[in-house]
Amino acid sequence: MDFVYLTQDGLNKLKEELNELKYKKRPAISQKVATAREHGDLKENAEYHAAREELSFVETKIQSMQDRIARARIISEDDIQTDHVAILTTVTVEDQKTRKKYDYSLVSEDEADYKLNKISISSPVGKGLLGKKVQDIVEISVPAGLLNYKILSIKPNET
Repeated sequence: MDFVYLTQDGLNKLKEELNELKYKKRPAISQKVATAREHGDLKENAEYHAAREELSFVETKIQSMQDRIARARIISEDDIQTDHVAILTTVTVEDQKTRKKYDYSLVSEDEADYKLNKISISSPVGKGLLGKKVQDIVEISVPAGLLNYKILSIKPNET
């Protein structure tokens, strides 16, 4: 059983989403199931089957989120070292082909947001960068091919 590494903010957001599912969405869907059940023959009641399927999906998501919260380990930004690439660090890399520079903030899966350059440590690029140091040349295999990056700097993530 692997740990789920989160910041306190990430854990709080996960808990808020779980509460929304458990105490608002699940009761609303349960009511839809009960209403559809009242419409008669369940074998031919598409509304009932759709509501049951939606309820099953929400229940599965709730269980998954509860599991993630149970395995959560809070990472404090104060504990982050910048001598190597790790979770909660921002890495500046240079593409060795195009000479373009990119900044990537490494975060947990739950906090990843590609639009904000927050990449998961379990993504191909995240895995390829973990543990590397400034001036290292890294070759990372991604679905589009190979990336060759030189690590220019490592700093703590901006909060």
